[in-house]
Amino acid sequence: MKHVIIGSGAAAVAAARTIRANSPSDEIIMLTADERIYSRCLLHMYIGGKRDVAGMSFVPTDFASANKIAIYYKTKATKIDTANKEVSFKGGGVKYDKLLIATGSRSFMPQVLGLRKATNVHGLRHLNDAKTIKDKASNTDNIAIIGAGLVGLDAAYGLTLMGKKPIVVDMADSILASNLDEHASNVYKAKFEEAGVAFHLGCKVVSVGSCSKGAVTEVELDNGTKLACELLIIAVGVITQSDLAELSGIKTDRGIIVDTYLQTEITDIFAAGDVTGLSETWPNAVLQGEVAALNMVGKKTEYNDTFSAKNTINFFGIPSLSIGQFVPEEGDVVECRESTKSYQKTILRDGIPIGVILQGDISRSGFWQQLIKDKVHIADMNRVSFANAYGLNEDGEYVWDV
Repeated sequence: MKHVIIGSGAAAVAAARTIRANSPSDEIIMLTADERIYSRCLLHMYIGGKRDVAGMSFVPTDFASANKIAIYYKTKATKIDTANKEVSFKGGGVKYDKLLIATGSRSFMPQVLGLRKATNVHGLRHLNDAKTIKDKASNTDNIAIIGAGLVGLDAAYGLTLMGKKPIVVDMADSILASNLDEHASNVYKAKFEEAGVAFHLGCKVVSVGSCSKGAVTEVELDNGTKLACELLIIAVGVITQSDLAELSGIKTDRGIIVDTYLQTEITDIFAAGDVTGLSETWPNAVLQGEVAALNMVGKKTEYNDTFSAKNTINFFGIPSLSIGQFVPEEGDVVECRESTKSYQKTILRDGIPIGVILQGDISRSGFWQQLIKDKVHIADMNRVSFANAYGLNEDGEYVWDV
């Protein structure tokens, strides 16, 4: 049996490991446009000079040989011949018995204001993005970031490690508005401001100035503020990289459409990770990769854990975890605890936890996901299996103990 995996992110790696563990003699081939396997979670550390390219890997150096995987780096799949079961790429192609598409997602680049055509406007999703940002940032101090979510602040944090002082713009009134409440986000905001980052919140870009060479030179906000800009980073969301599937006649809708076994409408073709549009979290991508792989080797397994309302954040040595809802509604019971080193907020609805924010100390916090996901009444706490923590291991892989 020959398994071909397109991609080299969390879902792809998890799938390859699972196939090898369950089918020792099957052939596994990975095709990836990237130059190596790396953790997206560490892109900001690369920008800041805290990790080199080799140090961004979340797999052992012998990953390919130990698992008997043939990895084709810098190889972008261009077409899938679903009838003849063949994946084409520049200069060749490869046949498959089972195929997994795990091509992930890419930065969303708005069409307005000519941003897509500008030569100095970039997203931050891939290693090449980080390399470009680091290179261009080294030659300018006029850097603006649109978006104060996780990706935008990743970029800002990496730039501060370079000694830069970027300006961050967002329509929300607080940073990390989709991840934390205002109290927890203000802890990070203060730290970023101490590092020289300036914020323009509650406003948006209405126009950009550009030079004859097609580069953005200035951005104007709806409050009339004009910001000089020689490097502009866009961090306003992502879209699935499902172009290959669409081109090959595989059904998509904001992502590749899959059934509960993560199989597409075409037999023997599966999809996992961000490209499915089911979730953008590392743990979900890993689980999808594992489930898809089990089905590829004939072990019928359903994917039924779609809970993705969870975030881990760590800037300036301050870890935070949010799970579920963090904005209460009328009638909810909100409990907050705060000390000089930590902040805890829980929201209960009819005796059931619906959301939690932990900042400063997130150890032994994994059980909150089970409470919230399974809607466990606090009177039934003895049903919960406690977990240790959420976070990154030393190789940059997002891990959690369950």
